[in-house]
Amino acid sequence: MSAKPEHYDVIKKPVITEKATMASDSNAVVFQVAMDATKPQIKEAVEAVFGVKVKAVNTTITKGKEKRFRGRPGVRSDKKKAYVTLEEGNTIDVTTGL
Repeated sequence: MSAKPEHYDVIKKPVITEKATMASDSNAVVFQVAMDATKPQIKEAVEAVFGVKVKAVNTTITKGKEKRFRGRPGVRSDKKKAYVTLEEGNTIDVTTGL
């Protein structure tokens, strides 16, 4: 399966945090994805773009916080993260980039 342009719209960027690094020990990778992306779409996109077999996809939506910017109140945008568990023997090195 080759990567189509819409696959790059589904996957925005990898999440590189302490928690995401700990998830990689259990063969999982964390991506920020489009808010309207479904689990089957995310699975298809990851398999096409990175050439790996996906075992499971768990998603979470983080609501944007209210923060002050130069003294004025503002709201950060909502984000959707996908925890993609890979089949045994498959790996994605997110530190190198696409």
